[in-house]
Amino acid sequence: MNEYENAIQISGVTKRYEGFTLDNISFNLPKGSIMGFIGQNGAGKTTTIRSLLNITNIDEGEIRLLGFDHIKDEFEIKKRLAVVFDELPFHDVFTALDMARIFEGLYPEWDNTVYSEYLERFKLPLKKKIGQYSKGMKMKLQIACALSHNAELLVMDEATTGLDPVVRDEILHIFMEYLQNGERSILMSSHITGDLEKIADSVTFIDKGKILLTDCKDVVLETHGILKCGKDEVGNIDKADIVSVRLNEFGAEVMLSDRENARRKYSGAVIDPASLDNIMLYYVHKGEMGWS
Repeated sequence: MNEYENAIQISGVTKRYEGFTLDNISFNLPKGSIMGFIGQNGAGKTTTIRSLLNITNIDEGEIRLLGFDHIKDEFEIKKRLAVVFDELPFHDVFTALDMARIFEGLYPEWDNTVYSEYLERFKLPLKKKIGQYSKGMKMKLQIACALSHNAELLVMDEATTGLDPVVRDEILHIFMEYLQNGERSILMSSHITGDLEKIADSVTFIDKGKILLTDCKDVVLETHGILKCGKDEVGNIDKADIVSVRLNEFGAEVMLSDRENARRKYSGAVIDPASLDNIMLYYVHKGEMGWS
């Protein structure tokens, strides 16, 4: 029995390209939880995912998935892993029935009954060619395939981008069901921070190949706040408290990393809660005074 605490453990991982470096990144995804993996296009999310899947060879560091070494134990890991990409990797001439036959030969724990239940739930036709599916149908098919072989770890790379809110909500509900037994975990790379606020247990922010922040989602939301003040008042705020400062025609908005401490320290100041979208934006400009 392979016991592990973290479904994903990334330690000091570096990958160098011309013009871009995934720079000594480290974070853990605890078993039985879902992590939102957030960043701009080109921030390093896909490079990180390709690295942990051993599609990309890392230059330095260590990656363990489900307690296994991601290189030495790659075959064992991939039996227990499911991946959903933003673009469907299945050929357009196949049908949902064809995919069942293909995956049945790939995964020891493939379950046609579970697969059929997902197809019925998603209202996906068995014999219609995938090339005739809508984007939402293609994503649902990927998810049906991903969740039908008892995978312990689900990795999502921008998989809900471009889907309408009703479809996204349905998919998020299914992910919560998938996690219920406490043995499964999800890494969900997404631009849609509102979705992650609903379901993520933890969040990791990456920008320009560096991890800016990784923590429990509730802690991140509870500790950060936006202080509104006049432009001439920014100098009264301790720089150690500031993530970054945004200027507008009415004054300044200052992202603070410790909301409660700031309330005591700057009594009378208006400090609003921050969303994940706000926090990501201010961390991208971390250390900047006066971006707009």
